[in-house]
Amino acid sequence: MLPITHESQNTEWKESWRDEYIKWLCGFANAQGGTLLIGVNDEGQVVGIKNSRQLLEEIPN
Repeated sequence: MLPITHESQNTEWKESWRDEYIKWLCGFANAQGGTLLIGVNDEGQVVGIKNSRQLLEEIPN
């Protein structure tokens, strides 16, 4: 697993998923790429997410 060091123009941390984050993914896709880490708080600590399996099914839909 890659170390979580800091947010940047190409790395964004979010504690939980919100549908509005699709805009972030589109922005990364239209730029030089990027990483959206779900389940990481503003301090870079992994906090996990509830219902991860359900989220993995819902995001592509």
